[in-house]
Amino acid sequence: MSRVNYDAMSNAELREYFLKHRKDEAAFQAYLNRINEHPLRIIASLNDPDFDEKVQIAIRQKLEAARKVNGGEVING
Repeated sequence: MSRVNYDAMSNAELREYFLKHRKDEAAFQAYLNRINEHPLRIIASLNDPDFDEKVQIAIRQKLEAARKVNGGEVING
């Protein structure tokens, strides 16, 4: 049996792999480690009066970061 390279997988790929191979404890541990390395940050609470503005800013920041990674190319996914 060949060894799976979890590090080469994106977060989505690792999650999908684990969901298909639920008995693979190493995949589960790799996924947990990945999540704990980069915890999700809370942008705004529902009661925040600036909710819409904060969400729009976060979206723009994500898009700008994606453009930098892709050399300015916009990728529809």
